[in-house]
Amino acid sequence: MSPNAKGALLALIAFGLFSTHDVFIKSLGAIYSPVQIVFFSVLLSFPLATIMLMRDAKPGTLVPVHPWWMACRTAAAVIMGVSAFYAFANLPLTQTYAILFATPLIITILSIPILGERVRMMRWAAVSVGLVGVLVVLRPGATDLTSGHIAALMAAFSGAFASIIVRKIGAEERTVVMLLYPMVGNFVIMGTALAFVYKPMPLEHLGMLAVISVLAWIAARFIIASYQTGEAAIVAPMQYSQILWATVYGLVFFDERPDMYTAIGASIIIASGLFIVFRESQSGASENTPVLRTRTRIGTPSTLRLSGLMTSGRFRDKPKPKSKD
Repeated sequence: MSPNAKGALLALIAFGLFSTHDVFIKSLGAIYSPVQIVFFSVLLSFPLATIMLMRDAKPGTLVPVHPWWMACRTAAAVIMGVSAFYAFANLPLTQTYAILFATPLIITILSIPILGERVRMMRWAAVSVGLVGVLVVLRPGATDLTSGHIAALMAAFSGAFASIIVRKIGAEERTVVMLLYPMVGNFVIMGTALAFVYKPMPLEHLGMLAVISVLAWIAARFIIASYQTGEAAIVAPMQYSQILWATVYGLVFFDERPDMYTAIGASIIIASGLFIVFRESQSGASENTPVLRTRTRIGTPSTLRLSGLMTSGRFRDKPKPKSKD
């Protein structure tokens, strides 16, 4: 098996695990507030984060090099987590994924003011087409825009913002710092809000929360292995396989059948996202490749981000010749 094929296979396994993880979130979301689910999923992730700390041999402190950017990333991670969990609980899985798949489009837009990226006509066209796909899924005017739709959009925007920050400061910040601050932020803020929404949880539901944390941890390890094995341009598009898992899981567990508009809109969004990924993978098409190098799982506060890859030599910027987009 070639390295690219192996990398793609590892990524497919990872996103299959993430989709299974989202089924547990949706099941618990029918009973508990997303605040409670986020809090306990983060709480149960701390032992796994401790293992990561124990294995980190890089010298230094846990004080961030860029405290203000880290504060922004932490705030974005908190908003992203609770918004995504709420969306999964209140929308069909396929609709939630379709909206979250707009994240690369938003990353492309945010890369202009934050990274100084120059986006030319071809990628602007792809972004515009992708946003049309979002409108097809949402159908404003034809259907009600619910709180679940708004939450999914918030998760996509905040996830894109958090990813762009990783791209901006990831080469200078320690991996454990990039991991711990959002986790602590979620723990403190969700823990404070928990007093207003808490419901007693039976042991089996706590066990489901533990499964959520473990699945996120294992899937993140698979994603890291996939990026270490294959080319990013091959691995990154594998995230879109989640729409297939969502269709199957939605039908089997929640009696959800994606309507025609969701299918069409998701196809448009995926096509535009794939164009941006492959466009950035071409030499000279992008100065910073913000989408390609910030591809990561969106909407899971217990997930280990790919910030470690952003600080590695394999994924650092290299000078590229200028070309027309």
